[in-house]
Amino acid sequence: MRLDGQTALVTGGASGIGKATVLTLARSGASVICADVNEQGAAELVREAAAADLTIEAVGIDLADPQSTRRTAAAVLARRGRVDILVNGAGWGGIQPYMDTPAEVMDRLIAINLGGPVHLTQALLPPMIAASRGKIINIASDAGRVGSSGETVYAAAKGGIIAFTKSLAREVARYAINVNCVCPGPTDTPMLATRAEKLRDAFLKAIPFHRFAKPEEIADAILFFASGRATYITGQILSVSGGLTFAG
Repeated sequence: MRLDGQTALVTGGASGIGKATVLTLARSGASVICADVNEQGAAELVREAAAADLTIEAVGIDLADPQSTRRTAAAVLARRGRVDILVNGAGWGGIQPYMDTPAEVMDRLIAINLGGPVHLTQALLPPMIAASRGKIINIASDAGRVGSSGETVYAAAKGGIIAFTKSLAREVARYAINVNCVCPGPTDTPMLATRAEKLRDAFLKAIPFHRFAKPEEIADAILFFASGRATYITGQILSVSGGLTFAG
């Protein structure tokens, strides 16, 4: 699945699933922009990629700030003209009972996980529409499909991403733009490492494969949606969870 000659932008690209996605798309021939609030981590990834002869650049982005998000989009378009593949991969969350979640944390969860992708996508869409081509892949979560105790607001935001995917896919299908969504289950990332050992053990027992996903396995699903093999697929929600959620 080659992506030669295409420009991809991946948010949250400095670590975890985002980093695996940046490297996977670059190895497939895309020129990849890693957009992350962690600018030091993104710069380190650029150096790592250069050593492997991969074309990656980094830009800073703060998805919690709509104006910052749109400024980043404008700067990217000024340099590149168009983004062919947009991966809304950045996410943020923690485990906390809903009734104990402070208002400012709820606002930030919604801003990063839902508001950021909504603003960034709108800012990057016009050149896609003008070219009548483009791939948008949103990264939600199985928490948004079936719910997750202790992640109520995070799940609500990710559920919003699922609805955003389906609705946007309908609106931009006339321009031959594909919009799809990948919902990872528990994945071996720095975020998972912050979870309590008891919770991680519970996840392992519940996953039929009895292991966590590798970030590269999520990136492979993203690559499929970004590739020419998914040109007739849009508005779809793909769970990559080792069988943790068969329905929902």
